[in-house]
Amino acid sequence: MLDTSGCRKPEVKMSFRGVRASKYRHVYGSPAKKGQCFENIRLTKSAHDSNFCAVNPKFLALVVETSGGGSFTVFHVDQPTRTGQNVCRVVGHTANVLDIKWNPFNDNIIASASEDCTVKLWYIPDTASNEDIDNPLVELNAHRRKVSFVEWHPTADNILASVGFDNIIIVWDVSRGIQVKQITCHQDTIYSISFDRLGSYLATTCRDKVIRIIDPRSGEVLREGPSHQGNKAAKVVYLGDTGMLVSTGFSKFSDREISIWKEGDLKEPVKTINLDSSSGILNPVYDHDTRMLYIIGKGDGNVRYYEIIDEEPYICYLNEFISGSPQRGVGVMPKRGVDVSVCEIFRLYKLHATKDLVEPVSMIVPRKSNVFQADLYPETLAPIPALSASDWTSGKNCSPVLLSMKTASRTKTFKPVVYKPAENAIVTSERNNDRKFMFLLEETKPDYRPICERGETAPCPQIDHRHFGENAYQKPNHDVSKLNSKDLKTSMNMETKFQSVQKKWVEGNPKKNVSDSFEIYKTSLISGSNSVKSLTSRFDGRKDAEGENDESLKEMYTVQQKQLYNLKTQVVLRDQRINALEEQVKMLSTSRQTTPLNTPAASEGGFCLGPAPARPSTSK
Repeated sequence: MLDTSGCRKPEVKMSFRGVRASKYRHVYGSPAKKGQCFENIRLTKSAHDSNFCAVNPKFLALVVETSGGGSFTVFHVDQPTRTGQNVCRVVGHTANVLDIKWNPFNDNIIASASEDCTVKLWYIPDTASNEDIDNPLVELNAHRRKVSFVEWHPTADNILASVGFDNIIIVWDVSRGIQVKQITCHQDTIYSISFDRLGSYLATTCRDKVIRIIDPRSGEVLREGPSHQGNKAAKVVYLGDTGMLVSTGFSKFSDREISIWKEGDLKEPVKTINLDSSSGILNPVYDHDTRMLYIIGKGDGNVRYYEIIDEEPYICYLNEFISGSPQRGVGVMPKRGVDVSVCEIFRLYKLHATKDLVEPVSMIVPRKSNVFQADLYPETLAPIPALSASDWTSGKNCSPVLLSMKTASRTKTFKPVVYKPAENAIVTSERNNDRKFMFLLEETKPDYRPICERGETAPCPQIDHRHFGENAYQKPNHDVSKLNSKDLKTSMNMETKFQSVQKKWVEGNPKKNVSDSFEIYKTSLISGSNSVKSLTSRFDGRKDAEGENDESLKEMYTVQQKQLYNLKTQVVLRDQRINALEEQVKMLSTSRQTTPLNTPAASEGGFCLGPAPARPSTSK
């Protein structure tokens, strides 16, 4: 008998050291073809550690090099250009632009931070092309030194955080242009900021080598701990709702490293990975839908990507995209802008460091089926705010609004913006609802006087969806000389044909007035009564009209002569045709009476219309 007493189940689960199974293990990077790239763009030469690029499903914004002041250009993302033409230039800053970010809830609004110590909001119209924009929606002035970064709130509308070299973080309500909170807990230069998925916490890295978690409403430091000990910049990003953070930086030996932190304890990281000894700053980008982390190094030609899990080792290496050209920065397309038909799960726009080129790179999961892959595309962030600015400042938290990628892929927003100078606020309105409410609120005041006797009428209440407001545009006055005969009748309270018929049918007996209505609406004949009707209808309402000049009368007389000539020609042609038909009828009746039915001509030649054919004469 085999003794199995020593074969016991191990008390501790052994870790599997083979190849880890993952549906994202074979993800590969696919650079776009040359025709889909943006070429001949003078990208900025600034040494700042931001990405200098922002992208959404509508536009691609790039910070460019300028001789004076600061500017950035906006391209339509689906219209690549090789010559730098058909672009919109934003030229409102007086110094270099350091960072730009699109509003996650409005694809037409972008925020920019500059060395001129200001943060400005811009509205980019859908039809922007070959024009310069220099009037911002809002200008935020509170920083005493240049502004390095801006970051939008993930769930609340019109909440923006800005970071300055004065070591201050300011949380703004941009709809009213006011400060919500100033965070002054940092004693040195701030390297990066990141909101969590709900927007209730704010993580920062600083030059004092400390990582912090702050309450953005109160400015209180909730937790802090020692970060990367290198002298170069460190970056931090929240890992969605996993309760973890990831940071990139340098060790005290100047090695680049990645650290994973637990949100509740920042005393030490739960995992640290040493990458290499390069000198470029690492920018982490996290995709919560696939739980993939992309590490992009400035000056590197490759992009590493990892998968985040909830247990040891917390971060798993997948693969990397390798190219021979280094990147100056990257812009990341929101998940709602990717192409689900080719299993694209991530897209970045690579700014080449040695060329004036912006190259899209797609991360694709290799699958043969063309059917929508539900396991690759869970519900993603929608361009709809979950909270208003006032709700968030009052202390409310809410999960972000999600949408299905199966039906809402490549979703774009179309939200007009209205600036109200009286309230000093920006309002994002729904066009259809505004029209309905303004129509219901409008008071009906009919004016039955002729237009020529009326005074200057006040315009109907309506909302102007252009960002300069309704006061910048005025409605032109009515021009009576351009009115047609129908409008002239209506303005002078003259009865039209429809009104006269309606009056006869309403006031009297319908059966009694049928003949009258028939006289008004007579049917037109083929013989040219349409032209006659057009001639006579010209003079409807002309008895009471005044101010006819000689030129218009001459033109009308010339047109009338031409139409009369055409009518006479039609009558002559009609008479000729009638005479020809009468002669043919007479010939037909004569031939039927004189020609027998059994004659060879009738039997062989058949029945013919007209005189009988003459027989050939025979000569002896």
